[in-house]
Amino acid sequence: MPNLHRGNNATEAMAFKPPIIHGTACPGCVERDRRIAQLEEAIASLSRTGKHRPVLFAKGPRGANPEGIRQKYELLREQLDERERRLWAAAEANLLGWGVMTLVATATGISRACIHKVIREIGQAAASSQIASPDGQPPDHSIGARGAGRVRQPGGGRKLTEEQDPTIMADLARMLADEVAGDPMGKQKWVRSSTRHLSKELAAQGHQASAPTVSRMLKKMGFSQKSNRRKDFTRRCPQRDKQFQYIGSQRKAFTAAGLPIISVDTKKKELIGEFRNTGRVWCKQASKVHEHDFPSFAACRAVPFGVYDVTRNEGCVYVGTSNDTPAFAVGGIARWWEHEGRMIYPAADQLLILADSGGSNGCRARAWKHNLQVGVCDRFGLNVTVCHYPTACSKWNPVEHRLFSYISINWAGKPLRTLDTMLGYINGTTTSTGLKVKAFLDDGLYRKGERVTREDMEHLDLRPHAVIPKWNYTLGPRHPKHRGRTD
Repeated sequence: MPNLHRGNNATEAMAFKPPIIHGTACPGCVERDRRIAQLEEAIASLSRTGKHRPVLFAKGPRGANPEGIRQKYELLREQLDERERRLWAAAEANLLGWGVMTLVATATGISRACIHKVIREIGQAAASSQIASPDGQPPDHSIGARGAGRVRQPGGGRKLTEEQDPTIMADLARMLADEVAGDPMGKQKWVRSSTRHLSKELAAQGHQASAPTVSRMLKKMGFSQKSNRRKDFTRRCPQRDKQFQYIGSQRKAFTAAGLPIISVDTKKKELIGEFRNTGRVWCKQASKVHEHDFPSFAACRAVPFGVYDVTRNEGCVYVGTSNDTPAFAVGGIARWWEHEGRMIYPAADQLLILADSGGSNGCRARAWKHNLQVGVCDRFGLNVTVCHYPTACSKWNPVEHRLFSYISINWAGKPLRTLDTMLGYINGTTTSTGLKVKAFLDDGLYRKGERVTREDMEHLDLRPHAVIPKWNYTLGPRHPKHRGRTD
């Protein structure tokens, strides 16, 4: 029997009458005649209605090769999307004829029901293509009238959990009544429990929702994952802006006169040994470090004090192994001026120091001012002007973001096993803007609790400025007979 699926002429299919070979009707002939009668009736029905619907199935050739179908599918599947794969499988089953759909489904892994559905869609699209649109527009030939870029028809796929279970959102909201916290001045909200815990709680109430589903529903309800964020500094000092303007004017005056300007501060203390350092580094094998950062495991504790030359973009870091005291800070400034500063600025008799308002170089520390007087002003005959940044404004100090930040980047992810390793990383710090850094070890012993009496303070050559005198002052060299204690 010829393959009726391959015929395109309906009249020719109707006129086809296979000869009767057997004297009596065998089961195969009876089945054949029944199918032909059904085909003729279908074509006659289409002719009466004036519509055309393609015959998608007829008895096709036997002996289709599943392995060949599978190989063709494997060659094409990477180049096709999900919808195109279904269309290819349906076309292959339709081409090979009746009885091959199961073979195609087995070879491609696409279900038989899916292939049958696609073939039905092809028939519906072909039938609709013969009918003119009411508005005279050309018919839509796309299967299922999908939107641009769509693979599945609109509404396809599994329904959302909240659509299948309409009460789950309300139960989740009631569950979160005691779990929700928020900012009373804003719209931020957060939940105490994890999504896994909420998923288990929902399961106990008869709702099936995985942790990712709970996360999606929380986002739908206005929740999201956020880290802590610091609030704006509300108790801002009223003299803050005035101090910044004064620091700017002092820097301009010293720069115009060619006088040195340095920014000083103490960097975060570092434990020397097999300790974890935040960051990542390219390597074949990660460095093994201690599980805990206990100070008792450390060889010593390093205290880096930085002196940054603002004009020349150069820095010196003095690494101590004792305490962070005013004597240690002033000792670093004195070493910088003795070995660097007076060589670069031989004619300078004034020095501008930018410092934080707290710590070893704080504006209220008597020992800081006394050590500056003795260790720098009297020793080198310098007039030292100090301008402190306002409280909570240390990040504006140039040494923080122009020196210390790049040192931290340079040794990120690398354990500081020895002091030599630490000094090496500091010496190797550079930037594209030309930053140069030198590192030195200060193994001196600096004891805490240095006491400076009121009488000692009265003998200082301390001249407060008219603008915010607690943050701005100048120390000058004293006459030898007025000098009190020495280093």
